Amino acid sequence: MASSDSKTASPRSSIQKGGDALFYESTPPLGVAVDAPRGLFDLRPKVDLDAIATQPSVFDDPQTLEAYRPPPEYENSHRFDSNARWTWREEQRIVRKIDLRVMVWAFIMFFCLDLDRTNISTANTNNFLGDLGMNTNDYNLGNTLFRASFLIAELPSQLVSKRVGPDVWIPSQIALWSIVSFSQFWLSGRSSFLATRCLLGFMQGGFIPDVVLYLSYYYTKNELPIRLAWFWISNYLSHIVGTLIGTAILQLDGVHGRAGWRYVYLIEGCLTAAVGVASFFMMPPGPTQTRAWFRPNGWFDEREEVIMVNRVLRDDPTKSSMHNRQGLSVHAIVKSVLDWRLWPLYALGITHMIPSGPPQVYLTLSLRNLGFNTTQSSLLSIPAYVVGGLGLVGTAYLSEAINSRTLATVICQIWTLPLLITLYTFNSSTSEWVYYAVVTLVVGFPYVHPIQVAWASRNSYSVRTRTVSASVYNMFVQAGAIIYANIYRNDDKPLYKRGNRDLIAINCMNIVLYAFTFFFYRILNKRRDKKWDAMTPEERAQYHELSKDEGNQRLDFRFAY
Repeated sequence: MASSDSKTASPRSSIQKGGDALFYESTPPLGVAVDAPRGLFDLRPKVDLDAIATQPSVFDDPQTLEAYRPPPEYENSHRFDSNARWTWREEQRIVRKIDLRVMVWAFIMFFCLDLDRTNISTANTNNFLGDLGMNTNDYNLGNTLFRASFLIAELPSQLVSKRVGPDVWIPSQIALWSIVSFSQFWLSGRSSFLATRCLLGFMQGGFIPDVVLYLSYYYTKNELPIRLAWFWISNYLSHIVGTLIGTAILQLDGVHGRAGWRYVYLIEGCLTAAVGVASFFMMPPGPTQTRAWFRPNGWFDEREEVIMVNRVLRDDPTKSSMHNRQGLSVHAIVKSVLDWRLWPLYALGITHMIPSGPPQVYLTLSLRNLGFNTTQSSLLSIPAYVVGGLGLVGTAYLSEAINSRTLATVICQIWTLPLLITLYTFNSSTSEWVYYAVVTLVVGFPYVHPIQVAWASRNSYSVRTRTVSASVYNMFVQAGAIIYANIYRNDDKPLYKRGNRDLIAINCMNIVLYAFTFFFYRILNKRRDKKWDAMTPEERAQYHELSKDEGNQRLDFRFAY
């Protein structure tokens, strides 16, 4: 609860209305700092809604204000005001508005991404491999090429997005990959399958870090992880809804002499194309750039723009360091990639999903091998994604509630280890329903990837590093996907004993890696605490004014862990 002196301004600092803006006779009071999470499922501050919400920041000290003042090139600089104050009621209303107008559309776009990259699972239930004269090794190769192309496109896509703006590049990506997606209707064999997997991966690569960077324009570091969790829920929803839609479309099997899986690609690809075109109109460049010829009044008024800009900058002043259409130099890219402070997170990116990856990729194929028919195999895959979606949201809220990224994300490894050991013990006489139950739980692992994306973003602490780190982290995730796409081999089926043994070993290694990451960042913070605490106020002021340290190199920055 905010204290009484923060609820109303003193006579000398009273708020005066002038048009849509607020003007102050002198520096007004700040709201009480709110840092700790407030609850597991309600992370909003428990305060008087009419109390001042403006949080303390570097902009409240004259010396650090000048060091962090947004440059004129920053697209939102005209809305920056170090004296701006607003209430919790205003802030919560604006956040809800952002959720509805920005976050919901991001959710829809990601839904289409996953719809087009995972509908191959639906195709697998309809003799997809047999129709194209392929086996599971060919399927592995296709997945490997898709992931490799996705990986290769990550950084170039992020750089293009940073230059032309995500509001232009993201819709362009969706339109391009939708063409490849519905073109799979005309697949003729192994060569065309591999070619489309490459093209689809190349067109989709970079989409996720592009959207994450775009969302960071609107949300604070504490808000972003929860939004990313709901963003990734579309991953699971696309599996569930896509399976239901795909199962219905498969009823067209044989129409005009075409297999049902061809119509799945055609219809779902056309749906994505429509979303891609709509995205050109649904994505403004930034918080203060929502006005357009088709949206003359914009989404936000001047007062709302002032609140959006200042609350985000108070949370992370480095977000004003680059224009939203400012490209990166080669030197800046190399400098960001060589930031060793982020390497533990990159390592987790490459390994954390390997234990659950092969069972997930092979889910519908495994169900077919167990004797279930096309419709049964499709529908039986749904429970795994329901469980996974619940785990995704639960771990994201847990991460913020306990203020620990490591403890919330290692849950994934603790979840999968006993299940993989159980899977390894199965033999040919194991009941197909027991096998199904265990595989469903493996595939329904708590999906901690969104937490780790936000974790990498938070520990970057500059637009330059964040732009590159988002892509590099996702590149390592795709590298991990390439690894697990080749663990289950044709000569190891149907129980994949050798593959499951490898997954168990990697699972154990991951638990050690999470522990290392925890202590890595803890030690870095303690060393900085020691140096910072030993400095006098004068030395700290001098550091703010003269230091060339940037981003997470700064002595006054602390890593999340």
